[in-house]
Amino acid sequence: MNIVLLSGGSGKRLWPLSNEVRSKQFIKIFHKQDAAAGDPDPYESMVQRVYRQILSVDPDASVTIATSKSQVSAIYNQIGSEVGISVEPCRRDTFPAIALATAYLHDVIGLSEDDAVVVCPVDPYVDADYFRCVRDLYEAAREGKNNLTLMGIAPTYPSEKYGYIKPDGKGGYTFTEKPMKEKAEEYIKAGALWNGGVFAYRLSYVLDKSRALLGTAEYAALFHDYASLRKISFDYAVVEQETDIEVLRYAGTWKDIGTWNTFTEAMEDEVIGRGMIGDGCEGVHIVNNLNVPILAMGLKDTVIAAGPDGILVSAQDAADGIKPYVDKLSQQIMFAEKSWGRYHVLDVQEKSMTILATLNPGQHMSYHSHEHRDEVWTVIRGNGTTVVDGMEQHVRAGDVITMAAGTRHTVTAGEDGLQLIEVQIGEDISAADKHKYER
Repeated sequence: MNIVLLSGGSGKRLWPLSNEVRSKQFIKIFHKQDAAAGDPDPYESMVQRVYRQILSVDPDASVTIATSKSQVSAIYNQIGSEVGISVEPCRRDTFPAIALATAYLHDVIGLSEDDAVVVCPVDPYVDADYFRCVRDLYEAAREGKNNLTLMGIAPTYPSEKYGYIKPDGKGGYTFTEKPMKEKAEEYIKAGALWNGGVFAYRLSYVLDKSRALLGTAEYAALFHDYASLRKISFDYAVVEQETDIEVLRYAGTWKDIGTWNTFTEAMEDEVIGRGMIGDGCEGVHIVNNLNVPILAMGLKDTVIAAGPDGILVSAQDAADGIKPYVDKLSQQIMFAEKSWGRYHVLDVQEKSMTILATLNPGQHMSYHSHEHRDEVWTVIRGNGTTVVDGMEQHVRAGDVITMAAGTRHTVTAGEDGLQLIEVQIGEDISAADKHKYER
């Protein structure tokens, strides 16, 4: 089974635990199935959960994630480098993203135009039956009886947040986006299903659509001209225009987790991280990514979220309105996951920045240099190997490594991992000041 997972979003609705490089799908709130007693990291994220569920239904599934460059490191960190990545150079809406991913499967991975693929979001809260339905969509697309096969989700209430797939009584379907509650009630009575954004097709179908709507179906051309491609949704460009459609009904668990209100509904524990819920509390959830305790007293229906980027204390029903306030914040990104591990900004001054960097066992940073800053590494845990201008050196806790501006350097963690304090000193400290080299 070939699956493309769409992974987008800037993460502002789940601030402060998400940011421009760490979207909601990377926040860990679900219990790991195989977590041992005393596991220092007993939770998994949405993307880890979905990836695990896919492989539990089809261990041989080929998974490709369509995402922005800023999310690639977090994806590799959380689910490994085996997954395929179709990188979007910028955000252009769902049709260009899906066209690019389809061309990637054909031109880069080598699938034929007759191969089938299923496209679905990376972050649904579902059970294994959802991916059994996904597998059925894939099989239907592979048989090629219809141009497009959609998953229709059995609605549980007349939601105004979702699109609806309505049978037209003539063997076809019509599509309506986010109707008012009264209309949604009418649609449900008429047998309409929620449109969960899950669809399957043969590669040739979307490649043809790409040639017609974007002027090309070649991966290299789409990637090169991505910023100028027509910005259009897949639903509007393809689904609503197609008459040869099959819809498969899914009636199992499905939640769209996009705000703190829905996020806490999916939490399996009331408290994640260092926190206590005291007397008089009801409906309180704490998610704490800081190494300081949080105590809640006498609160009702409240979410408390704390991370390096800030602290949120909000009534559950008010948290949906967080985005305009976060848009006003100007904040250095204080935490991010990288392919090699993670970093946490400890201090920012006018001409210096101090970072705690944690490398996973056997992982390494790129071989790189900075033109406008010096760096000092102090190893505080574990061991590994540094390379500074070609000179290799074994390091362990207590060792200090100094790199002047222009010096090429990297570090590789040993089998137990490695943690270091990095102090950056310079007149112009920015993420853009980084030059990578081959080793």
